[in-house]
Amino acid sequence: AFDKTVAKDKSLAVGFFQRGFVHLQLEMYEEALSDYHLAFSHLRKNPFIDYKQLGLRHVLYAWEVLYSTAAVQCRLQQWQEARATLDKAAVWRPEGRTAILALALERVQDCLFLEPMQVPPGEFFRPRKKEVEQLDSKDFLGKPKVISSIIPNDEYIGFEPLRPQKQGFYEPCADAVR
Repeated sequence: AFDKTVAKDKSLAVGFFQRGFVHLQLEMYEEALSDYHLAFSHLRKNPFIDYKQLGLRHVLYAWEVLYSTAAVQCRLQQWQEARATLDKAAVWRPEGRTAILALALERVQDCLFLEPMQVPPGEFFRPRKKEVEQLDSKDFLGKPKVISSIIPNDEYIGFEPLRPQKQGFYEPCADAVR
């Protein structure tokens, strides 16, 4: 399902983030690492992306993506890279999250695995009801209108620029102008 999601929206950072978590659970570490790198790059140097407008009650933070990247690097025994990634996450962290990253750095120094961050279980994209109600078909062209011509004996039906041109045929009579 996440493969289909990211195929439809190549810049959906939370889709790559969630697919990375699934790959990590399936012990597909290289794929998970790739997905977390893609998720971070699709944040486009923003500290977070709020997906509430799309119907997902979740905010994806850059430090969470980096933390999960470090968790994968730990599984791959890349301890130095994991430490560097956590140092990078410390730059992106919001105030008050320092304890989590400090504990993670200690775990990496002791060569212990980290548990990755994830979107809370049970959170799904659900568009708001008022947005779904608007999905009924709309008539953008409007109703057809009959427009009469002011040219006497005009029997042409079609698009005006395609009308064959005849000299003197298109002058309206004086009564029609009134």
